[in-house]
Amino acid sequence: MGAHAAVGAQPADGATAVEQPQTQREVHTPVVIDTNVVLDLLVFSDPNSAELHAALEAGHLQWLATAAMREELLRVLDYPQLQPRLAFYRLTPTQVMATFDARATLCPTAPKATCTCKDADDQKFIDLAVAHQAVLLSKDKAVLAMRKRLERLGVALNPGADKKALGTGFAGR
Repeated sequence: MGAHAAVGAQPADGATAVEQPQTQREVHTPVVIDTNVVLDLLVFSDPNSAELHAALEAGHLQWLATAAMREELLRVLDYPQLQPRLAFYRLTPTQVMATFDARATLCPTAPKATCTCKDADDQKFIDLAVAHQAVLLSKDKAVLAMRKRLERLGVALNPGADKKALGTGFAGR
């Protein structure tokens, strides 16, 4: 279960990103993605996730996750009601998890944020987003109700959600 960063490529001259001057390094916006949005992205190929997918592929976003988020996705992928959908898209939980592992950067569990979500299962996403001042992508009603509190803590919740794609606005970052 090692962490894999799916951002940026090695410079042609063999230098590492650390050795490059600050002005030449690409800035990657950190993003925390809740499980329902991950399913849209990795299983359902939801057209509303197309820009998010493109931004992740291009390395404009750095997807942050924790072991608990990974475990939740693995558990959800085993739900009986999801099996017909996985079969329809010709995916297995192993394939979905391999994509998750290739794209997400695993981080240590974040400390508890100063705001608390009514849905305890979503707290881990909030904590990580606050700790890293990351964009948070979620469709959960309890999280959406926290928009103003999260903004005060430096977390952008679903930027561009007024447009069709949750990922709108990321492609140029």
